[in-house]
Formats: sequence, C-alpha cells, structure tokens
Amino acid sequence: MWAGVIPAVTTKFTADDELDHAEMERCFALQIEAGCDGLIVCGSLGEGPMLHADEKLAVLKTAQSAAGGKPVLLTVNEPATRDACTLAKAAAKAGAHGLMVVPSPIYHTNPEETVATLKAVAAAGDLPVMIYSNRLAYRVDVTIPIMEELAGDARFVAVKESSDDIRRSTEIVNAFGDRFDLFTGVDNLAFEALSVGAVGWVAGLVTAFPRETVAIYQLMKQGRRDEALSIYRWFRPLLDLDVSTYLVQNIKLAEVHAIGSNERVRAPRMPLFGERRAAVEKVIVDALAVRPKLPAF
Repeated sequence: MWAGVIPAVTTKFTADDELDHAEMERCFALQIEAGCDGLIVCGSLGEGPMLHADEKLAVLKTAQSAAGGKPVLLTVNEPATRDACTLAKAAAKAGAHGLMVVPSPIYHTNPEETVATLKAVAAAGDLPVMIYSNRLAYRVDVTIPIMEELAGDARFVAVKESSDDIRRSTEIVNAFGDRFDLFTGVDNLAFEALSVGAVGWVAGLVTAFPRETVAIYQLMKQGRRDEALSIYRWFRPLLDLDVSTYLVQNIKLAEVHAIGSNERVRAPRMPLFGERRAAVEKVIVDALAVRPKLPAF
C-alpha cells in the first residue's frame, strides 16, 4: 500500500510559539517537489508530544494541502489509549490517509498491553496503520510475536522498523513475506535496510536534503547500488544526526543551512548552543561543501 520515501516532517513555529503554517507549507512542498511519496506529521521529529490535539489536526491539514494527493499520515503517540483513540477518530474525520501509531510513550506497555492498544487505536480510526516499533526511544518493542497477533487485522499495513538492529528487517520479511510494507525508520541504517528488503524509508534528514534522500531510494530501486552507496557514504555523517536525543534540534539546524528555514523548537527543547552546536554545524557545513552532483534516475 505504501512505499518510497515518506518524510517525518518537522513542525514549524512562529517567534511567539504558534504554528507557522506558511513555513510548513513551503517546507512540505519542497519534499513533494523532490519526489517524496507522502508525508508523516507530528511524530518524534515533528514534536508530536509537545502539540495539542487540535494543533496536530491543523498540521495535518497543512500537510494535506501541500502533498498533492500523496498519502499524509498522522502520528498517534498519546500516553493514554483513550486519547489515542479519540485522536484516531478525529484524524479519520479530517481525511488522513492513515495513522502511524506509537504505543504509549509514557507507560511502557507489556506485549499484551501493546497488542490491545494498537488494536484499539486501529479500530477507532478505521484507517490503514503503520506500526511504529522503536524500542530504544519508547522502550516498547513490537516483536515478531506481537506482529503475528496484529497480522489478522487488515488495517495494519506497514511497519516502521526502528529497533536499530538490521537483523530485524530480515526477520520480518522471513516471518511475513510482503504482508506488511516494511519501512526503515533509522536514517543511518537506510541503505542497509533497503538492501535486505525494506520497501520504504521514513526519513528525517530528508527535510533538509530531500533530493539526496530520494536519489538513494530510487537508485536502489533501479538496482544501481554503487551509485546509491556513493551518495549514502557522503550522507552518513548527516544521517547520524537523526540518531540522537537532540535529533529535532540537529535536523532543524540542518534545515537552516540547507533550505533556509528556522530552528525554533517548543520548550522544554532549546536550539543547540555551545560545543554541541559547533560540532553539529561543522558536520552540516562540511557536507554542504562537498555536496555531490546527483545522477539522473
């Protein structure tokens, strides 16, 4: 159902901490123009846990206006299942193409609770669901046995695999074949995941470097592995910025340099400063200085 590069986009704020819809529409449009295959809003990178439900629906609407009919998914990452179900229903009413669902990021559910939560949200929204499995950030591992319990519900169509263990991608394919659309959700494992069967990439640094991200995916799809690998090796220091407690600040700083956006974040986050800022900025500036010329694809 879903494939390709689907950015987990950043949420833009004004100087007085309101949603900046004009800047979001501009940035989202850059992703679509570069050949991305949809948008995911209000995830980890989109500062979803810092947004009110009405703000999430407003961001969804802005993404829909920029996406040109391509799929727009809303992330559901509410702490309480009741609230997650309420948001899922609202997303369906607002015309979302699907949901990316995270088990409660506050209470770390056991396997039975994880299954019950995911099933409840899927039923409430009655939309296609991408399961977000991220045991490092959210301390809940959506394992193969859990996926087996979910596989009987046709609403679960995809998995964003973010366990940080590349072996898991092959295990999912071995267990389920093409039952789930397999996406990688770890930027600096993307080439490896695409090599072993992932059909898509929920990307982060794509928000600053959309054309390079799309080029890697398309070249891999066309079997032009060496060309994709060359770009990926250039990209790797930047992609490492996604795997960090400060991924939001890191990537928004990359957006400042690469697409002329801003780095405003919602408190308690603060823009990078001091030695950490200098180190991240050096990675970005050094990469931009040797930005590769992309082949036709």
